[in-house]
Amino acid sequence: MTDMFSDPDQFTITIEVVPPAGNDATELLTKLASLNPLTFDAFSVASNPVAKPRMSAMVFAHLAQSAIQKPAIVHLTIRDHNRLGLQSELWGAKALGIDTVIVLTGDPSAPKAENRTSTVCDLNVFELISLAKASGLFTGAVLDYRPEVDGLARETLRLEKKVAAGARFIVTQPVYDRATAERIRAASQHLKVPVAMGILPLLSVKHARFLHDKVAGIAVPEPVRKQMETAADPVQAGIEQARQMLVLAKEMFSGACVMPPFDRFEILNQILI
Repeated sequence: MTDMFSDPDQFTITIEVVPPAGNDATELLTKLASLNPLTFDAFSVASNPVAKPRMSAMVFAHLAQSAIQKPAIVHLTIRDHNRLGLQSELWGAKALGIDTVIVLTGDPSAPKAENRTSTVCDLNVFELISLAKASGLFTGAVLDYRPEVDGLARETLRLEKKVAAGARFIVTQPVYDRATAERIRAASQHLKVPVAMGILPLLSVKHARFLHDKVAGIAVPEPVRKQMETAADPVQAGIEQARQMLVLAKEMFSGACVMPPFDRFEILNQILI
């Protein structure tokens, strides 16, 4: 697993998975098992995305590795655990045969949520990267370039600190056009670490507009939104757009993280070709 990004001639593909909301992973594991004929390198398991509770990413990653015989990368956030808990998670990952983690801040908890919760953050993301490295884990970080506030320059400085802290690879937020990919490559290539481009397939114009208007860190360019609006088959249009982004990622980066929305894993057989 630690060799995943070390070969410059190997393009690495990971599939992002959101664990189930509940204690039964059977249905999701069955869906993931159906992906075995496809060519990809690992599952990337999210931890309570959009600050809503899901099965432990660590537990689900272990279940996936055991059931499907594919490596799993675990996301760890500074939002949900204090330093003591995070160290326990890191050692637990090694004990379960999980070699790779992605460290991130985590989506903020909603102040008006029905079940309000506290955000922990008693160490910062750079400190968690260092802690993960010291725990013997191959550690990645996220590039959240915040296109809605033209935040790439600030994020580049943060990336430099993440790499200095021990990040060995970077995964970007979803990208939907060549211009954005080129800006990210120009901003990150001096870091000399592999970059995997995020690819989140669109399913409808409503989906595209929601991501663009409501999700920080994601910008769906107007031509892409227009294409989804006028498409006779929006799902197929989104699949084709994602396939184009995968071709672009192979041209410009070391890998791609494909993020099927709403557990729509069946579309991957038209994207990973």
